[in-house]
Amino acid sequence: MNKKLNTFLFILAATLVNLILMMALLLISLAIMINFSNPESPLVPLYIGLIFIVSIGGSFLLYTLIMKKVMIKFNLEQYLSPIFAKKYNKKR
Repeated sequence: MNKKLNTFLFILAATLVNLILMMALLLISLAIMINFSNPESPLVPLYIGLIFIVSIGGSFLLYTLIMKKVMIKFNLEQYLSPIFAKKYNKKR
């Protein structure tokens, strides 16, 4: 396998991990809200909005930490090609 295919597979797997983390945080937060709040409270829409924001932000934070650890542990930089190549300015 070449570096571009490795990069594509890594991005695909990382995206799936991020989505799984987001769904897990969303479900955990919803379970906490259901168990600890009054279902007839007028603040339920606010809670749901906060849960949505927490699940997105928390998954991004966890995803960043996990990917940094994985990149360091397995030294993936040698197997992956850069996503955005540096553009060199050639003076004429």
